[in-house]
Amino acid sequence: MEVLLVLVPFLVAGIAIVFIAFSGGPAAAREAYLTRGGRGFRVGMLLLYVLLGAAVPAVVIASRGEAEGGVGKTRTASLSTKEKEGKELFRQTCWSCHSLAAVDAQGVTGPNLDELAPDKERVLNAIKRGGTGDGRMPANLLEGEDAENVALYVSKVAGQ
Repeated sequence: MEVLLVLVPFLVAGIAIVFIAFSGGPAAAREAYLTRGGRGFRVGMLLLYVLLGAAVPAVVIASRGEAEGGVGKTRTASLSTKEKEGKELFRQTCWSCHSLAAVDAQGVTGPNLDELAPDKERVLNAIKRGGTGDGRMPANLLEGEDAENVALYVSKVAGQ
């Protein structure tokens, strides 16, 4: 969302400049705008809008893929099926409290997992007990295979 706040003003300014350039200056642009311009101008503007309005966002979205939120080595790391499931579960359940650079999580109430770099057993124990057991994290937030997958993922990417 922050990216859009930066890009939209530049996009609008760029379209205005292209509009003025296509029409031969500010006065001609005003006339073209008010009279709907010539056929070439209309086709050119349509192509420009389609290119900038649909194609560019589509390319950006398509290029994000599995690396969404990843940093450094975690952006290109290949994940097993269980680790991918753990990544998705972490995004759904844990990211709002914990910090983990691999998914661009910047939680404020739980510990920074990159600093802790816990092994799988430590993550499983924290999930089972509810962190350190002081009540800030619900116990058994994830269970069974879900807990295993999250522990596997976190132990792989934390601190990378």
